[in-house]
Amino acid sequence: MTTPVCTSASKAAAPAAQTLPYPSFSSYVRARQPVLLRTARSLTGNPSDAEDLLQTALAKTYVAWERIEDHRALDGYVRRALLNTRTSQWRKRKVDEFACDELPEPDPVPGGDDPAEQQALHDAMWRAIMRLPARQRAMVVLRYYEDLSEVQTAEVLGVSVGTVKSAVSRALGKLREDPDLGLVRS
Repeated sequence: MTTPVCTSASKAAAPAAQTLPYPSFSSYVRARQPVLLRTARSLTGNPSDAEDLLQTALAKTYVAWERIEDHRALDGYVRRALLNTRTSQWRKRKVDEFACDELPEPDPVPGGDDPAEQQALHDAMWRAIMRLPARQRAMVVLRYYEDLSEVQTAEVLGVSVGTVKSAVSRALGKLREDPDLGLVRS
């Protein structure tokens, strides 16, 4: 006795295998690029490098497009191309490290490594800045601690750029002459 086979299921599956989910390479790229770009970003950590990596992997996929029989596995193919390409890039990277007999040690900077001295200088600097007139203090803080340009500082304070330049110049002169900072510098 023979076992009946469900022919309707096999007939229904046959046309689905012939119908390609992506009729062309460009339609595949349009549909899957955001997902593949996220994968590339996770491999590189840099958006620009991820775009380059994805472009290279898609170029490899385009070359093999006609040979890929199961278009449902395209994502896997492209992900493997991404990974292989990234691995090749990593292996080809230029290494600027050379083995040597002696370890290069930087020359010690006098007073530069001691945290206590750095804190003392920091405290002395802030005490000196606090002794400046309020307007000069505001300009020095905006220019050098907040890293604003002269134009930005002038806009924030509502003064001209020339006023900022002259006030900062006078403030820096006072800081250079401050006796507390002179003791810390020597």
